[in-house]
Amino acid sequence: MKLSDLAEKLSCRLEGDASAEVTGIAGMDHANSGQITFLANRRYFPLLRTTRATAIFVEEGIRIEREPGLPPLAALRSNNPYLAFARSIELFYQPPGYAPGIHPTAVIANSAQIGAAAHIGPYCFVDEDVTVGDHAVLHSFVTIYCGAKIGDHFFAHAHAVVREHCRVGNRVILQNGVVIGGDGLGFAKQKDGSWYKMTQSGPAVLEDDVEIQANSCIDRATVGETRIGRGAKIDDLVLIGHASQVGANAMLCGQVGLAGSTRVGEGCILAGQVGTAGHLTIGNGAVITAKSGIPNDVPPAGLYSGYPAVENRQWLKTHAALNRLPDLQRKVRELEEQIEKLKSRWA
Repeated sequence: MKLSDLAEKLSCRLEGDASAEVTGIAGMDHANSGQITFLANRRYFPLLRTTRATAIFVEEGIRIEREPGLPPLAALRSNNPYLAFARSIELFYQPPGYAPGIHPTAVIANSAQIGAAAHIGPYCFVDEDVTVGDHAVLHSFVTIYCGAKIGDHFFAHAHAVVREHCRVGNRVILQNGVVIGGDGLGFAKQKDGSWYKMTQSGPAVLEDDVEIQANSCIDRATVGETRIGRGAKIDDLVLIGHASQVGANAMLCGQVGLAGSTRVGEGCILAGQVGTAGHLTIGNGAVITAKSGIPNDVPPAGLYSGYPAVENRQWLKTHAALNRLPDLQRKVRELEEQIEKLKSRWA
């Protein structure tokens, strides 16, 4: 594809040879001639001088300088170079297609309703009273329990499970091994110390355009529902506890864990390994940095870090003070020694 055509398709401003051909995409340090790359993080500025790419998606105002002897680097200027790069992937890579039809090894209950142009792959099981929308893909070994309702353009990769009576919207993607609506950790302690299992009667609900990545679990509720809001993205190995609510366009990164009845607001970002106590609220637009533990509510647009999590600025000051503790300890010992010497003189 010519750079001029690529720039037009992605609404970028081109600086450089409009007739240059690009045939693929790659990161700055791996790109070769004929490929396009991107710069979205300023720590990679030095690679502008050395990348072998033919062109680069880059912000306005960034100056491109090259090592002597290297060919010029064409620039596709964009206010959001990472988004332009993301859209360009679709121009160079087409994922596999799945023809409509039901594989002979799939088991479909008589009362199940399968939409038009759906693909039901090998060894899938669709239980009684299930509805699956148009253009759905159940790849292989996918299980849909009784009474589940699933919208159009659903894609479930191998070994995904949607449990009984759960509701899934349109354009939802479940990566491999996802479990929607498994039982939450609901047990009541009995007099003899044993645990009585509570029936988990409330479904999990996934609104439109949600993606759940590999081996994550969205637990069903004891009563009520667990709900994942429209456009939310949930990374690998995430646990959403029973009756939790995740707001629209929130992003939960790998190994996040929400205890039961946690409310995460719209547009929140929880970085890797964040954990929350139950029955708390994280306000809209809040960001929680990696490995933080949340014991209490977080205000809207807050930036919190650490355990127990506090405002990021306070956490940075505390962490800086911790790094100075050895020096402070040494100074205290020196002062104590001086005090003892003074005491001995006056004794």
